[in-house]
Amino acid sequence: MSQDFYALLGVSQNASQDDIKRAYRKRARELHPDANPDDPHAEEQFKELSRAYEVLSDPEQRARYDRFGEQGLGGSGGGDPFGAGGLGDIFEAFFGGGGFGGGRQQAGPPRGQDLEVTARIDLEGVMFGTQVTVEVPTAVTCAECSGSGAGAGTKPVTCTDCNGAGQVRRVRQSMLGQMVTTAPCGRCGGIGEVVVTPCSKCSGEGRISSKESYTVDVPAGISSGQTLRLTGRGAAGARGGLAGDLFVHIAVATHSDFIRVDDDLVFDLHLSIVQASLGVHTVLEALDGELDLVVPPGTQHGTEFVAKGRGIPHLNGRGKGNLRVRVLVRVPTKLSEEQEALLRQYAQLTGEEVATADKKLFSKIKSAFS
Repeated sequence: MSQDFYALLGVSQNASQDDIKRAYRKRARELHPDANPDDPHAEEQFKELSRAYEVLSDPEQRARYDRFGEQGLGGSGGGDPFGAGGLGDIFEAFFGGGGFGGGRQQAGPPRGQDLEVTARIDLEGVMFGTQVTVEVPTAVTCAECSGSGAGAGTKPVTCTDCNGAGQVRRVRQSMLGQMVTTAPCGRCGGIGEVVVTPCSKCSGEGRISSKESYTVDVPAGISSGQTLRLTGRGAAGARGGLAGDLFVHIAVATHSDFIRVDDDLVFDLHLSIVQASLGVHTVLEALDGELDLVVPPGTQHGTEFVAKGRGIPHLNGRGKGNLRVRVLVRVPTKLSEEQEALLRQYAQLTGEEVATADKKLFSKIKSAFS
């Protein structure tokens, strides 16, 4: 059962950060399992104490706790508050060993670096999926020594400074008792082995610089800004370490005719006033083939015609978006005398008021509002 964090530390709710720190150190010495070997609940009590200190020593978490209680901490509650190192490492750092084991780091060659590259594709590649080749400067395993870093006829030997552990421990006294710190071995770099006779090709690194090409399968429906991960295609690790990963960022080129909106494709169909008024039959070259479109008479500017399932495939799912054809009616900017006469005749038939035919007068009226 969770307890009041302030009560666990033995401080009031308006205690300062220094008060909380002092109280924690005092209670930690009292409740540590090493100081209470006969108490089966000592470890659990110490964990609760450490959890209380973690929250109250952080101003943001403390404010949430004061307002909403432990439930207000959300996902941060109930787990190991000290991250990957865990309470065992806290015990060891403060009190030096005991029943909670040593450091958790494992000796061995380090993992190689992750790499990033951008792949540029067109909208057709998004529509149907595509393959793209990317080149990346990277590190590959040295073929001469097979990644060991050792010269011909030799092999790495166990590091005498850390006895193959890859890390060294140092003990010093502190106000809380023995302070044990663990760090990678400076001689072997945490690998646990040293190369006495380095490989002449890689100078003992176990890897060499190279420029590699990879073919990337890009799925249909992908969007600009999304990233594909190629496991193990990053840089090789030193001295035989595992390779990192390659992250391929996708950039989609702008298309000359189509605009992508989510998984829909939008095409702007430009029509004249006459075509919009009388209707027109047209054939569009869509990304997935021809689209036969009949525009009925009287179609208004901004009208959309939707061809269902003719858009972009849904990424990692079924179905496709739609192809939306948007009508944009063009108004002529220059008319011949005959065209103008016909339009004026049409205006008379419909009773519409239009500008005067006197261009000089119209020019004067126009300039007055410019």
